[in-house]
Amino acid sequence: MPLTLYAHPFAAYCWKALIALYENATPFTYRLVEDAAGWAELESLWPIKKFPLLRDGDATIVESSIIVEYLMRRYPGTTRMIPVNDDAALTVRFMDRFFDNYVMSPMQTLVSDRMRTETERDAKGVADARKMLDVAYGWLEEQLTPQAWASGSTFSLADCSAAPALFYADWVHPVGDQFPGVLAYRGRVLARPSVARVVDEARPFRKLFPQGAPDRD
Repeated sequence: MPLTLYAHPFAAYCWKALIALYENATPFTYRLVEDAAGWAELESLWPIKKFPLLRDGDATIVESSIIVEYLMRRYPGTTRMIPVNDDAALTVRFMDRFFDNYVMSPMQTLVSDRMRTETERDAKGVADARKMLDVAYGWLEEQLTPQAWASGSTFSLADCSAAPALFYADWVHPVGDQFPGVLAYRGRVLARPSVARVVDEARPFRKLFPQGAPDRD
């Protein structure tokens, strides 16, 4: 039975799983979750109703990082998403959590605030999120190596996580010229064919971005 991924092309966490699938040319069926039927089907498999969700026969795998590791273990390809070496593997997993917790999460705080009415806006939450992003950009600037990936010299789970996080974060809180290494890495990872593919697939949905998507990328 083929793999089925329940996802949406514009959803940041879905990108992580899609990048891993495209990176290794893993065959799968794309179940677009957009209408009522799609949401009902997703809920029948996972009552939390969060995507991405991967179905492999009778097995249901949820959470983007777990999906990527599952694919690596059950459907290995030429790109190994988590290194064999234990120390290197821990670093990759840490960077994955870094991008999810300290780039993706504050980015989503800013996006969510844009969707609220003026009376519902959270000025302090927005200020805290922007501060967190600046701190995260600054930390990344010291960690990233020119011409390398997010965790060493090979593309990994860390980059699957970094790509959507930095893509959308730069839309709501620009990285800025004071972080040239982060900007260079963002450009490098977005140029990766597997990442460029998810960016292109999401283009028709940019109208969904609160207050409009910037005319770039």
